[in-house]
Amino acid sequence: MRPGPGTYRVDGRIYASILGLLQRRPPLVRIVPLSGRYIPKPRDVVVGTVTDVQGTFWLLDIGAPRWTPLHMTGTPWKIDFGETEQYLHVGDAVVVAVESIEATGRIGVTMLGEGLGKLEGGTIATISPAKVPRVIGRSGSMIRTITTLTGCKVVVGQNGRVWVDGPAEGIIRVRECLRLIEEEGQRSGLTERIQAYLDSTSSPGSTHEHRSHVLEEIPHTSGPSREEEVRVPPPADDTEPARPGEGSEEEGGPDPAPGDDY
Repeated sequence: MRPGPGTYRVDGRIYASILGLLQRRPPLVRIVPLSGRYIPKPRDVVVGTVTDVQGTFWLLDIGAPRWTPLHMTGTPWKIDFGETEQYLHVGDAVVVAVESIEATGRIGVTMLGEGLGKLEGGTIATISPAKVPRVIGRSGSMIRTITTLTGCKVVVGQNGRVWVDGPAEGIIRVRECLRLIEEEGQRSGLTERIQAYLDSTSSPGSTHEHRSHVLEEIPHTSGPSREEEVRVPPPADDTEPARPGEGSEEEGGPDPAPGDDY
């Protein structure tokens, strides 16, 4: 076995660098962290909120150690100097991609690309970034179950920010699902428990088949329409050892199997 994310090797033995769940994925062994602050990486797709508006950029909060500027040239709009407030206001939610991390710690983001843009309405919930792969599930199975049975639109950012829009009762059920994943994400059988909760709280005769699909992109000039639901796909997995707190689980991985332990 070789050391993967969350581990390191000394004198031929592999040690955990963070507290978390042990996963064996030959030829790698990795640790899925149980908690930790979001550490941005290039190509991450994140949900942020506007905290300040300047002449040529907006300041975003993406839950990272530093505030993040979104420059007007990184948007699909043609904006003149001083017109930024006409497009995004303090409190607006956006989906952006991390472009770069400078040596000074400055985080570069962009709104140009598939699945990126402004989110209209809705509310934002926060979970541990380490639990994002569990929210999405293998091949999108978990998020598809949640959106199908609640009738809500959901955008999941790698930073642990989850944007939810839909009927009030559906938003409450989505938030409860996120709470269950946050508290029990390290246990096996999570998908079945989420399914059971949603089935037990569904209204008689209700149906949301028209929302059961998961789109891989949204128009980046505005938020998704009322007939769409959205999942922001996580970046491709890598085999580089992760820094403590990165949460580099195999995205959409299965429930922990026997042999996965602390």
